[in-house]
Amino acid sequence: MRVASQEDTCEVVCVHPEAVQRARAALPDDHCVEDATALLKVVADPTRLRLLSALKTGELCVCDLSVVVGISESAVSHQLRLLRAHRLVTFRREGRVAYYRLLDQHVNGLIESALEHVGE
Repeated sequence: MRVASQEDTCEVVCVHPEAVQRARAALPDDHCVEDATALLKVVADPTRLRLLSALKTGELCVCDLSVVVGISESAVSHQLRLLRAHRLVTFRREGRVAYYRLLDQHVNGLIESALEHVGE
């Protein structure tokens, strides 16, 4: 973490009431902030981000995800349970095979935005 320097702080105490009011009005409620923070923490794990990135290409079974990400099926299943709990992925069963996919376009956009941002 970077320590604030003189360049990062105001030289005088100056409050702009209109700007403060706009910024406060734009703040999400506490519950929304907590939920969004939890969501971002889940996505912040490298293995889970790889799984989500793989699922951007379409539906994949646990076995295929294991090969793509390079971890055991058991580890993939564990991570997918967490992703399901946070409503990032969903699944369907076909016989004994479980196929996973991203829950919706919001998840796809979240992953694309994060990867695009770091690529700039």
